[in-house]
This record gives sequence, structure tokens and C-alpha cells, in this order.
Amino acid sequence: MVRYNEELIDEIRTSNDIVDVISQYVTLKRSGRNYFGLCPFHREKSPSFSVSPDKQIFHCFGCGAGGNVIHFISKIEGLDFRDALETLAERAGISLPTESNRDDNKRQELKAKVFEINEETATFYHENLYKPTSKECQNYVKKRKLDNKTLKAFRLGYSNPNYSDLYNFLKAKGFTDEQILASSLVIKTDKGDFVDRFRGRFMIPIQDVRGKVIAFGGRVLDEYKPKAVNSPDAKYVNSPENIVYSKGRNLFGLNIAKKYDTSRLLIVEGYMDAISLYQRGITNVVASLGTALTESQGRLLRKHADQIVLGYDSDGAGQAAIVRGLDILTNLGCDVRILQMEGAKDPDEYIIKFGSGRFLKLMDEAISLVEYKVKILKSNSTLNSSNDKIKFLNEIAKILVPIDNKIEQEVYIDKISGEYKISKEAIYAQINKIKYGNINPEKTLTKRPIIKKTEENANMEYIKKENMVIALLLSQGSTVYDKIKDTVKVEDFKSKQNKKIIQKMYEEFEKGKSNIENILDLLEDDEECISQVTGIMSEELEVSDTEKCVQDVINAYSREKLTNRKNEIIKLIKNPELPKEESKKLEEELNELIIRLAKKKMEG
Repeated sequence: MVRYNEELIDEIRTSNDIVDVISQYVTLKRSGRNYFGLCPFHREKSPSFSVSPDKQIFHCFGCGAGGNVIHFISKIEGLDFRDALETLAERAGISLPTESNRDDNKRQELKAKVFEINEETATFYHENLYKPTSKECQNYVKKRKLDNKTLKAFRLGYSNPNYSDLYNFLKAKGFTDEQILASSLVIKTDKGDFVDRFRGRFMIPIQDVRGKVIAFGGRVLDEYKPKAVNSPDAKYVNSPENIVYSKGRNLFGLNIAKKYDTSRLLIVEGYMDAISLYQRGITNVVASLGTALTESQGRLLRKHADQIVLGYDSDGAGQAAIVRGLDILTNLGCDVRILQMEGAKDPDEYIIKFGSGRFLKLMDEAISLVEYKVKILKSNSTLNSSNDKIKFLNEIAKILVPIDNKIEQEVYIDKISGEYKISKEAIYAQINKIKYGNINPEKTLTKRPIIKKTEENANMEYIKKENMVIALLLSQGSTVYDKIKDTVKVEDFKSKQNKKIIQKMYEEFEKGKSNIENILDLLEDDEECISQVTGIMSEELEVSDTEKCVQDVINAYSREKLTNRKNEIIKLIKNPELPKEESKKLEEELNELIIRLAKKKMEG
């Protein structure tokens, strides 16, 4: 039987949005960031079944059922993990390798090789940038004022102007012509020669959210007027879509941005916009890979950010992109804001001209979807006649009707009333007119208390502490693991489920993983552990100071171990048959433990 690799499982999972899939089985209603409905796995009258579009998980606060989209299909359809995976692959139009289908198997092997080629190429270009022969590109880097931190963060590089330097390098690494051509980095001419696609360019590797290199962009070094977009002399040359690259499914820079605070993400049009902003301290920035924003990219944004700021260029194409992006993001339930720039055509020019301080203020002042729609409406209206004002009022009411939050709606009404000299009563009257016949208030969805399936005799204080460790590892990855691994051991966990979860996580971190986003897949069909993880993930981890929280966890486990050893020594000393010399040693150790415990208590 063919075993599906981690990469393929991840592709299937990310191609099936959990809200879309579960909506086919359960009626879901949005409440805040999540969706709620009646649990399909147990009888209930009030909805306690939660679906998180951000985390791509479901969790029932009533019966404890949980998992990702694969686990849901497995449970609802009564399928094993493999069959559920195949069902979702078919739904997404992804062909799976089989023993009888050699073409599929060969495709997966080729895909793995192309990823290797891309990785080698990124290193090749990056190292090339620092060579004495790359003066022209080094001068371009200085002109753009890009420092070494930025060059390394984005793995920026330089492609030599020679025709086949990369091809020869890859051949020397043992890759075949078929594999090299599949990467789109080399082109075969009609004469049968192999020519590098990128020559004499500043190279920008494009990485997916996991940090895998999937494509490249190459920029000319001089500022002459570029030829046609697809010309070899164009300002930018980009990898075409291929076996590993789909530009509509990825966002440039997301792998870097997610290392920082992504509660708010800024999306810009081009690579250099994103790189320039990062260089100047704006780390929460991504670019849309030179294409109109797609639904897949919208889901990526929604998954990683609470608020999305559109920072497209101020020209006609940029404004048209905003309108398209707004439709996609609002339909996905995102909190969208629009950057309002004056005195610059794009974010790159603005931050160079006015500095990062003013740009951050600009982001803070980014207007909401409602404000943007009203602004566009006003720019297309003269308001010279009564008919114009009536039409304007009607269109404003249409914009305000969908706002469920009454306080938010009132804020907008106050602002619009004052700015456009329209009475609040008139706006409310028009809104009510549009909403007439739909005045029944909707019931508010509430969460039930979390019920965890942990063993009855487990101390809940220990469970709470263990859950915190797992939550920190899920959110911060190897950064936390490296700090706690010497103090917090697998054997320290008292909950059976948590011990299994932490064991699996520690194993993955020891393999060199920086994050474990596929923890639910790793647990496979262990329903109790999956339920425990989704329960932990469903609780919002409110930590204002992660460093302090990690240190508190380390101190708590250290104190527990010292206390256990202290109690053990006290029992041993009470033994009348204990040799005097050994008793003395234990008393010395006990005194030392008491001092250490006192210090730990003072540390908090």
C-alpha cells in the first residue's frame, strides 16, 4: 500500500477549507472569529460545536469531539484516516499516487526533486551575491539600502549574466535534465541548448508559508524602461506555474511575517514593497505575487491575521485590486482595512519618503470597509440636488444594513451624519425601511464550558499547567521547546493524553522542526488526544508576555521537582535504620533544597 507523504497530506488539507466542508453537513452561524452550529456527533439543543477558520479545526465544547478537516470527514462518514484523505483529495481535484498508477508516483517523486532543486538554487544565488564578481548587484543592494539581516531573511541573491551557470551547477549536483526543466529554472531552446531563465538579475526566492522555496522572481539591476512583461528584458521575470508553484495559493513573505506579531497583516502588490517595508521595521507585511487576490490567498490571510490592511498602489490598477480584494476578504469574514496614502504612489515610496513612524501611523489610521465604501460613494456623487442626496442616503443605508454590531453601526451613523450633514434619524429610518420584515433579533450563540476527557484522578492544576505548555509549544514552536526541554520532561506529565501529545511534539522538535502545524495528523486516529489538542487550541491563549509565561512554566516545574525530592528525603530520614553518614548527606541536601525552594518562591 502506498503511504502518502506529509507534503501531500498538507496539500489535501489546505485545499479543503474546513468551514466550506463542514457547512455541507452542519448549519453554521458566524459568531466573532468562529462559526457555531449543533454538533453532529451528539444530541444538543444549543450550539456548542465550534469551527475555527483561522486554525482550521473543529471542537465541540459539549462532547469533546475535535480535529481538522480530515478527522471531521473520517468521523462523519465513518471512514478511516486514509479513506477520508482520499475523499478530500477527490473533492479538491488532487490525484493521489497508487501502486497501479506509476504516473502519479513518478509525479510525486518529481515534485520532491523540484523542491530540492529550488532549495539548492536559492543557496546558489544567495552565496553568489557575496562574491567579488557580483559588484553590479551589490551596488543595487546598497542603492536600495538593504542590510545583511534583510538579505538573509529573504535569502536574496544574484544570478550571473552567463547563459548556463545554474544549469551546470544543478547537473553537477546530480539532477537530471527532466528534473531541472520541471523546476522552470532552465529553458531548453529549439536547438537543444539548456539556458538559465534568470540571468544578471537580483534574485528573490518565493517561499510558501512553511518556508519551502517554490519559485523565484528576478529584477533587473538598472532602471531603464522595461520591455513587455513576458520579454527576457522585462523589469521583472517570474517563475511560471509548475509542479510545485501556484501563485494564487501563496503569499510572498508570509513565512517571515508569521514569525512576528501577525494580529494585523499588511498586504502589498510587489516583492520589493514587502522587502523594503521589512527593511524599515514593518515585519507584518506580505505581497500577493503579482496577481489579483484569490480566495485561497484570502484564506491564508484569514488564518494568520485578525485584521488585514490593503496597501495597494494609489493608481487605477491598485484601486481596482482593492475592490476585488475587499469582495474576497469580506466574504471570508475578515476584518479589512484600507491604507490611505497621500504624497506617494505605493508603500515603498511612502516609507522611504516619510519614514517608518509615519507609515505605522498610516496603518493605525487605515479606514474600514464601510468608510472606504462611503468614500468611493461620495467621490462618485455630486450631492448638488435633492435627488442626489436621496440616492446617496439610500446607498449609505445599504452599506450600513449588514452591520450586526449596533454600537459599531451607531458610530458610523454619527460620523456620516456629521460629515455629510444628514440627520441621524433619516439614516436610521432608511436602514429600518430596508430591513423591514426582518426585525426578529437573532439568538446569540454561546459556548458551553469545556469538558475535557482526562482521567478522573488527574489533578486539574497539573492538567492546566500541562495544557499551557502544549499551547505555548503550538503557538511559539521550537523557540519555547529549546528553553523548556531540559526542565519539562515527558515523564513529568500526569495526564495520559497530554503525555502522548507532548511525546509526539518533542520527537518532532528533535527532528529539527521549528513548528508543528500538523500535530493533529501526527496523532492519526487517537480521538482522545485529538480532542484534547483541539480543546487547548480552541481556548484563546491570552499571554501578554510570552517570555515571562515560559519562565513561569519552567519555575513551576522546577519547584515541583524540588518539592518532590524534599518530601522523598524527609521520608528517608525518618527511617531509623538509615546509616548515620547517609542521613547526614540527606540532611545537607534537604537544607540546600529548602534554600533553592525559597529562591524559586521569590522568583515567582
